[in-house]
Amino acid sequence: MPGIKVKENESFEEAYRRFKKQVDRNLIVTEARARRFFESNVEKKKKQNIAKRKKILKRMYMMRRYESRL
Repeated sequence: MPGIKVKENESFEEAYRRFKKQVDRNLIVTEARARRFFESNVEKKKKQNIAKRKKILKRMYMMRRYESRL
């Protein structure tokens, strides 16, 4: 769980910004949104397939980019 200690002479806005960064790094908001609603197994599988396809496309893009530099 993210948490910060407010430093002396630190404004609320600065402390809040640091807290938001920490929450973003830990992907808490993303995970909470994902768990908000029930997903059937079909929906989960569909998301996994989309993620797999994106990963493959990214790898292909990086390989083409690498090969063009040679």
